[in-house]
Amino acid sequence: MTRRLFELTLLTLLAVPTLAAAQNVVYRCPGPPVLYTDALTAKEAAEKGCKSIEGAPVSVVQAPRPKAPAPAAAVPVANEGSKVERDLQRARDSDRRAVLSAELRDAEARLAAARAEYNNGEPERRGDERNFAKYQERVAELKAAISRQEADVAALKRELAKLN
Repeated sequence: MTRRLFELTLLTLLAVPTLAAAQNVVYRCPGPPVLYTDALTAKEAAEKGCKSIEGAPVSVVQAPRPKAPAPAAAVPVANEGSKVERDLQRARDSDRRAVLSAELRDAEARLAAARAEYNNGEPERRGDERNFAKYQERVAELKAAISRQEADVAALKRELAKLN
């Protein structure tokens, strides 16, 4: 009995891919958006005026290749080496230092404002925070904002220290 069951199972497994392949007919359906589908039965395809494309030639269209990036702008150099002129580099460093200093001042001001609102973990309750969970959520957000601002200030100080 088991041998007969084995043979029947084997025969079924061999027949399933053949049946599945026979059912996957691709149809081309007319219309303003031409539709290619294999989800229709032969009857549905005939009703909609779809035709089987089995055996039709297949065209493959390649996508256009991306254009090469534009070359970088030329930098004035003292000689043919890769170094930048001293005056130009000093000007760049000075500009960078000024930008970093301004960002540091802004970050420190935001940190001070966040600490003032946080009020050592007890910020004033707002009118829309009647629910204590909302209040605790805002306190947690304030604490996270303070830690982000502290990290920003520390990073800006490290960058300024590199320039000195």
